[in-house]
Amino acid sequence: MRLAVDATPLLGQRTGVGRYLEGVLGALPGLPDAPEALLTVFSLRGAVPEVMAGTRRAPRRAPARLLNRMWKRAPFPPVELLTGRIDVFHAGNFVLPPVARGAGVVTVHDLAFLRYPETVDAEVALYRDLVPRSLRRAARVVVVSEAVRAEVLAEWPVDPARVVVAPNGVGPRWATARPPDAALRARLGLPERWLLFVGNAEPRKGLPTLVAAHAAARRADPAVPPLVVVGPAGWGDAWDGPPPGPPDVLRLGFVADDDLRALVAGAVASCLPSRYEGFGLPVLEALACGVPALASDLPVHREVGGAHATYVPQGDGDAWAAALVAAALAGPDAAAAQARRGAAAASTWERSAAVHLATWRAAADESGGRSRLG
Repeated sequence: MRLAVDATPLLGQRTGVGRYLEGVLGALPGLPDAPEALLTVFSLRGAVPEVMAGTRRAPRRAPARLLNRMWKRAPFPPVELLTGRIDVFHAGNFVLPPVARGAGVVTVHDLAFLRYPETVDAEVALYRDLVPRSLRRAARVVVVSEAVRAEVLAEWPVDPARVVVAPNGVGPRWATARPPDAALRARLGLPERWLLFVGNAEPRKGLPTLVAAHAAARRADPAVPPLVVVGPAGWGDAWDGPPPGPPDVLRLGFVADDDLRALVAGAVASCLPSRYEGFGLPVLEALACGVPALASDLPVHREVGGAHATYVPQGDGDAWAAALVAAALAGPDAAAAQARRGAAAASTWERSAAVHLATWRAAADESGGRSRLG
């Protein structure tokens, strides 16, 4: 099977989609009869990623803005002009380009562009038109949770048999992560104890609620530790006012993977107060480290965290303040930590990659090399 993958999200700092692609592609070579992945980039900037076994670079590349303008008018040019002959093209970031004779597979991570359009930037707002078009083109649609599958099926007339759930995973290094040593604590300027937020600083992540609740919790009980905020800058006003600063909030921005695992492993609790999510990977990563996870009470968070996370009413500042105080005052619980690790242990990238591989094979078999542009 000749497989090509849109690897554009692997350029630059890895956000959630980039980490998803890295996880799936990194696990793929360990599966029986796995194909080599041809990494295709819709950008002229940045080095073409070739960071893992079982991948090679596509022979050509082109800018997404130019291609999107052309694809709005007609399903041309096909992606094979960049990849050469393929059996399957996988678009892991919402938008599936025209595929001439191969089969197209697209991943839809969430429907924030429909559910909360005021929380997305101008580029993501285009998904309102591009995603339905991609769903019509796709032989198969991959979603990362049952919650997103239900939303996709409720929104568009897609054959349910074509929508496949492939949950995100965590790598084995999360289970063995340890809190930061003295050198890392000094390099990052970490306090003795900390609460943690991981994610893009953007409106739907609920940072204003968390920051206000954290301030209230600190006023109520000085034992509540500072909040460490980790992740790319994102966009928009993440704070609803002047950004908070030390000693209450430490903003580290984007950190390397090893540092991130240490930060999660050493946290008093990991906090995800999002208004909306398609999965909620920080919840799973906290559980894999045995760390308490506080998450807004969304169906998808309950799907990911099960009985091992604490759910807080979305947007309820008083409830979040109380949850932060409770987390700060709770002592170590080895049994609970082990239960969290056990719950996360089955959520591997190998499992996700196996679902992807079966989906690609089914799409390729169904297509049979027939032209899809006629």
